[in-house]
Amino acid sequence: MIARVLAFVVLLVASVLAGAWLWLHQSLPKLDGDVSVRGLSAAVEIVRDKEGVPHLFATNERDAAFAIGYAHAQDRLWQLEFQRRVGAGRLAEVMGERAYDTDRLMRTLGFTQLAERSVAKLDAETRGVLDSYAAGVNAFLESEPVLPVEFQVFRIKPDKWKPADTVAWLYVMAWDLSGNWRTELARLRYTNKLGAARMAELIPPNPGETYRPFPDFKALYAEADPVAGELLARWPNPEHALGSNSWVVSGARSASGKPVLANDPHLGLQTPALWYLAHLATPAGNVVGGTLPGVPFIVLGRNDRVAWTMTTTYGDTQDLFIERLVPGDEMSYLTPTGKAKFEVREEVIRVDGADRKIRIRSTRHGPVISDVVKTAQSATPKGHVIALGWTALSDDPATVRAGLAINRARDRDQLVNALREFHAPMQNVVFADVDGRIGFIAPALVPKRRADNEAMGRIPVPGWDAKYDWQGMLAFEDLPAVHDPKSGSIVTANNKITPPGYKPFVSVDWAAPYRADRIEELLAKAPRHSLESFGRIQADVRSRLAVELLPAMQAASPGTLAGREAQRTIAGWKGEMTADSAAPLAFMAWYRELSRLVYADELGDLFPDGWEMRSQFMIGVMKDQGGLSSWCDNVSTKEKKTCAQLAGKAFDLAGEDLGKRYGLASEWRWGKAHYAWSMHRPFGFVPVASKIFSVTPETPGDTNTVNVGHINIRDNESPFANRHAASLRTLYDFADLEKSLYMHSTGQSGNVLSPWYSNLADRWVKVEYITIPTKREAIQAAHTLRLQPAK
Repeated sequence: MIARVLAFVVLLVASVLAGAWLWLHQSLPKLDGDVSVRGLSAAVEIVRDKEGVPHLFATNERDAAFAIGYAHAQDRLWQLEFQRRVGAGRLAEVMGERAYDTDRLMRTLGFTQLAERSVAKLDAETRGVLDSYAAGVNAFLESEPVLPVEFQVFRIKPDKWKPADTVAWLYVMAWDLSGNWRTELARLRYTNKLGAARMAELIPPNPGETYRPFPDFKALYAEADPVAGELLARWPNPEHALGSNSWVVSGARSASGKPVLANDPHLGLQTPALWYLAHLATPAGNVVGGTLPGVPFIVLGRNDRVAWTMTTTYGDTQDLFIERLVPGDEMSYLTPTGKAKFEVREEVIRVDGADRKIRIRSTRHGPVISDVVKTAQSATPKGHVIALGWTALSDDPATVRAGLAINRARDRDQLVNALREFHAPMQNVVFADVDGRIGFIAPALVPKRRADNEAMGRIPVPGWDAKYDWQGMLAFEDLPAVHDPKSGSIVTANNKITPPGYKPFVSVDWAAPYRADRIEELLAKAPRHSLESFGRIQADVRSRLAVELLPAMQAASPGTLAGREAQRTIAGWKGEMTADSAAPLAFMAWYRELSRLVYADELGDLFPDGWEMRSQFMIGVMKDQGGLSSWCDNVSTKEKKTCAQLAGKAFDLAGEDLGKRYGLASEWRWGKAHYAWSMHRPFGFVPVASKIFSVTPETPGDTNTVNVGHINIRDNESPFANRHAASLRTLYDFADLEKSLYMHSTGQSGNVLSPWYSNLADRWVKVEYITIPTKREAIQAAHTLRLQPAK
């Protein structure tokens, strides 16, 4: 009897699960046939190829925007909803307390208000494209589809898409790619703890450059340190995790006699991928490449005549101002000419079904970010607040216009002219055209700073002193740019891009030139290049950090059996961070322990938040550049320690740690530890759900390889996981743009039930590519959907 009951229960549960699966399977979009929709002027075809890439054939630009909006909604509806909530500061409505601080930051930055004002200022042509895109998203919603599982779990339905939602997401992307404010806070904290000179060793200037002294704000920084710590604890410094590579050679250096161009932007890995590949075709021509769901144009890609790429410049477009309150009047602050009132607005954030009112203050420099974190408010120095100045906090809709104008550009001159309105974030745009011209420019609004401003964008400054105020913006003609260089090549990898003698101040926070140097080295090894050789460069996994530190590793004297076992794994190793090898794992575990031994004692209580890769600093320490080996001595003990001693001890600690994590040395493998941390948002943070929804293949590379794989060294649970990598790869040979190559990290669909959810991931790991032909006869059509204007 009991057996029959159990069998019945099992059958019942199986039936319920099967029914739920069949019902959720209806959330997969219709891909074939005809659909009548409102908002089109003429019929549009959405032809999906075998990889799920849509080829959109429309009679005009607005209908193409409608079609990409419809396709985004079909394939990435939850991503659209999640991103919209990020920009609007409405995540806590569905995710609760864990999202409250993020919502408060987004509300403080005011992206929703800025986006709405920007849309109101748009010219009719640009507004029409955004309206059409929104109409495409909403046309899909009006079909009342079965919503993907994320909506079912959170019991929500998406609101109609608005043009302001598109613009708000562009603000969020600009924010993610503009992190100077965190570097300023870090300098404040380390200066207060270590002194300015020691801080400048820990955050060194670009190799070959000298340290420029900072103004002495010791007393002010002592007061501001607690709030800086609270802000950095909540939003840690990514330490150049957001990077990218791009390079181009002219026809004189290519096998085809035409320019060859490469790009791989390094962004946070996620499921689904940030990017969505698409081809838009109208009578005006073709545009193909990577789109951002929520945005109607190709962000990185090519048309019939021009291709463009981007890498983050690390331009200094942000400053932090410590504002002094007027004594006895918390609603006023001091300026160079007297007192001024804060601009104040109130907003309501809904958290777990309850409303919370927040007060947002802004100064003449920008929003008060020290009000953002609840615990930071009590830590703010008495009588002061910290305000953010950022050139992107404007309701000028220029960047939206620039995105569309880039897609329309027919040659270098039109592309450069389009970039005049690319105001944020600051990017290195490397490009080529069918006429054989190559070039680079770093467009953005970059503030001018006075000559007597000793801080020069590096540290927070007194907001009441006029000499730290911006003096307008650099002229477009004064921004870094190169056209058709004699060398026949251009390389950008977040390294310093200003030439010798360049006068305007752009930044000091360049990434170390390790990736750029390696790309230059590989380019120099062959007189001419092709798509194949560029692909090999994108796949390169030789680590400059490992190569520089190999002598110290080999000379180390571990004191334990586990330490000696770890050291043996690097015998004969050349610094290649391959996924199937044990040596990269032993190296990175050793490096992690070594970095802790080197500077944890100096940083003290700042170490948990300040533990980063710091490759340039650590190379300097272990090679005793400029006396940096003094960091190896432990300041908390009387016995003098040397770097050689720490190198041996690091192996002992690494061997013990690796044994606990991965067992016997024969089982160690870099890829197992260095898996792609492509977490689904938000199911990736739920252990059981993450195994279903997150795409986590094993990967090669490290922070300093061309095929990058940035780790979060301070994360004790998954310290070697690959957090930031090549989110998109593109290659173009102008001898035949139809053979251009593309790849991103997961799949085209964001629906876990789709065969296109993770179909690209393994090929992404192997640095393989797909083509996206624009000629109709070359497209391997798997599905064809026709959108017909409703009568």
